Amino acid sequence: MREEMAQREAAELLRGHRKPRSPHGWGLLEALWLLAFYEPVVTEGHLRRKNLEFIFIRFSAWEFAGCDKLWAGLVTTLCHRIRQHFGALPLSVFHVLGSRPRFASGFSQREWILKTGTCLKLWGLLLVLGVGIAILLVALLVPGIKEHRALKVVGSAVASLSGSSLVLGALSILKNFVVSEKKKIERLTNSERFAGQLGFMSKIREEVEVLVDFLAFMEVFERRRLRVVMEITSLDLCYPEKVAGVFNAMATLLSDANAPFIFLLAVDPSVIVPCLEQTGCMKGLADNGYLYLNRAVTLPFSIPETGARSRLRSVEAAIQTREDLMYRIIAGNVAKTRGVSAVPRWKEADSEAVAWIHEAFRCLHDGSDVLSRYLPDNGANVRRIVNTIPITLRLLLHRSGAAAALSPRAAAAWVVLADRWPCRLSWTLQCLEDAGQGVLAADPAGKSLWSIFQENVGELSALKQPLGNVLSLDGDPELFHTFLACDFPFSASDAHELLGVTVNLDHSIRHKMGLLRGLGRL
Repeated sequence: MREEMAQREAAELLRGHRKPRSPHGWGLLEALWLLAFYEPVVTEGHLRRKNLEFIFIRFSAWEFAGCDKLWAGLVTTLCHRIRQHFGALPLSVFHVLGSRPRFASGFSQREWILKTGTCLKLWGLLLVLGVGIAILLVALLVPGIKEHRALKVVGSAVASLSGSSLVLGALSILKNFVVSEKKKIERLTNSERFAGQLGFMSKIREEVEVLVDFLAFMEVFERRRLRVVMEITSLDLCYPEKVAGVFNAMATLLSDANAPFIFLLAVDPSVIVPCLEQTGCMKGLADNGYLYLNRAVTLPFSIPETGARSRLRSVEAAIQTREDLMYRIIAGNVAKTRGVSAVPRWKEADSEAVAWIHEAFRCLHDGSDVLSRYLPDNGANVRRIVNTIPITLRLLLHRSGAAAALSPRAAAAWVVLADRWPCRLSWTLQCLEDAGQGVLAADPAGKSLWSIFQENVGELSALKQPLGNVLSLDGDPELFHTFLACDFPFSASDAHELLGVTVNLDHSIRHKMGLLRGLGRL
């Protein structure tokens, strides 16, 4: 979007159009002058302008999840960022003196029209103020008239009335400068009468309408189109009623036909749809959350399945966040260049662990290694795997030492298995334990986990209803088959060795499965 902004700006300048203005520096004085004495006009030439500016605003719903009204946080964020972008002074003056642009009549290209009424009022007040001051000075200074108290009273009254009008206007601007739109809305939401306050929504709407009018004014002033792009994230971490509140805010407060707002709603529909269906906003839509989303979202964009290159880039980005490992690589290289043995404080076991961790990461990042095929599409899951592998390998070395039977690649594959298919892996391990193999005693024959899963998969199918939420955590079942039966055929003895160092598998899942199996056998 930024590239498009630059390209359109350059194209407009090549066509010979006037250079855009900015409300900063000397442009601020020009903007204040136009705000006070001129009315903007939307001409045909303005509508034909192709250059535009995007104002990016990020709203993380998680930051406002504790508020009584999450949508109020959305509106305050919008007001605050627009005020921050253009400056407090132009917006404060617009509150008092500004006016919404009107459309030109015919093909007139005149973009600014003098506010005749405002100018006459101002000159009238100044004239009356001058007359009042003159009368007062005459009454105070001219000999022979000093004794006329009535003249002093008239002069004082005229000067006070005209001067007070000017002072009130200046105070209104100062009030809007000090008390921002964000503070006004926060004050309303903090009111004890908030729950039943009549006209609350209309006051919020008025603040938003002022912002819309101000943006329309700035479009004409800056000689380009303005679009406020609001990215809404972390909505799937909030309570259902909060989610519905944000959708209501988008629908009722910010969906004016002339509002220059673009919302980028970054959500997981599998989480958002049940939230919407649990609230009262679904009445009349047959309790169908997907239908509600289809009506609220005007341009759907479902992110396609991540390709192999994108997954490897996610792994690389996640590995770069491991500052502890990167520091040790740099420290080791510095020690080698100076001819000094690598930092003597390091323990030998720790150096071995670092070597294992780098070997595991190399396998993850190697596109030719079959392990990279099983990396999840979700970046958060990739970071979980990258963060878990070092812990798993350190624990494995601590328990078994350098003579561990499993390689770093196998340990990394086990971490991926536990992250991608926690339900199926937990079921297999529970079956091992119940048969007296897993935790109680390793299988001496080296029976594969896949064969154990196949033997008990029918019982797992019968428990689909009580284990529905847990089963939904698993990835593609066909990939699970390929992973465990072909590419990484872990045995029961491998599971026995790895289970004690597995930190990314929720053991409560296996406990629940054990209780269900026990009840089924009663």
